[in-house]
Amino acid sequence: MRLPESNELPVNLLSACFNNKSTTYKYYWLLSILQEVEIGKSSLDKQHLFARMISNAWYTVNYFHVSFGKRDLIQDTIRKINSLETITIDENLDSVCQKLILTKNTETRRLLRHFDKNVPHWFLSPWFPRMRRAEIYNTSKKFSENCLYAIHDEKIEINPSWKNYLISNARVLKDFCFWNLSLYLQSKNPNVPDIPNKIIKPARRNSLTQQRTNFWDLVVNDLGYVKCIYTDNILTIGNYAVEHFIPHNFVSHDLIWNLIPADKLFNSTKSDKLPPIEIYFDKFFKLQESAINIVSKKYPNNKFLQDYLTIFQDLSEITQDRFKERIQPLITIASNNGFEFFI
Repeated sequence: MRLPESNELPVNLLSACFNNKSTTYKYYWLLSILQEVEIGKSSLDKQHLFARMISNAWYTVNYFHVSFGKRDLIQDTIRKINSLETITIDENLDSVCQKLILTKNTETRRLLRHFDKNVPHWFLSPWFPRMRRAEIYNTSKKFSENCLYAIHDEKIEINPSWKNYLISNARVLKDFCFWNLSLYLQSKNPNVPDIPNKIIKPARRNSLTQQRTNFWDLVVNDLGYVKCIYTDNILTIGNYAVEHFIPHNFVSHDLIWNLIPADKLFNSTKSDKLPPIEIYFDKFFKLQESAINIVSKKYPNNKFLQDYLTIFQDLSEITQDRFKERIQPLITIASNNGFEFFI
């Protein structure tokens, strides 16, 4: 993906900012600059930008447990801030940002300020390739080499010649950041599904009404009832929750092969925890097997049968061993990424 061209500006140098891909800092730094410029600012407070960097990554780290790699401190910073601030893991971006900007906690402010050691001046290194920190600070203040911004102790000033470019191309520039950020995070999480959709918090989770009404209600109605695999409580139509066996926070989808009826109270307490596969997989598979047999025979055109074909070539090849071969690695990877097991 290429940046929009300009006859007046050294866009090639802006692109070169992303040649070194050892951390996520540059992606979140430019995203934060764009977000400030879009609301009309030219003088950007560094602490505000650092707060935006953290808030942009907040959901990805806290909700989806995506790894940023050992050299990247954004993940560690977010985890430390979690213990210092009263911010929920799924709070919206603007709310997280405002709370971090307004915080009085000196440790939180110190953690944010840490990014000042490297991010603002090294981002400009394509313009000043052989200069050290102090030299970049001094030279940038003159907008030498038509650099993107001038760096001061507490703020950066956007170069006036760049402002219209940033505003008019903000969407493409943000897409450029998200695209490269997706590639970077996928390289650090090669077995984690759907990384692009784990970078931005969705406006809201999808309803599971269709999966309930047009699939699981058919199964429960045919059997009369099913038992919750976790509590052994009897579940009837209208008296169960549809839950993700492997947490939605990890798989990031609502495919029917990962959904089962469950006790409503248990589902609310299970949250994003993983099921111990040695305890629950056999019951999970038997429930899925019953559902496949009933729906495929009585409702062969049911659209949710297609969901199974995302992990199997044909419904006829679904056996307990093969299903476990698909499920177990996902649970192991999720556990390695920080998802906890429920007891």
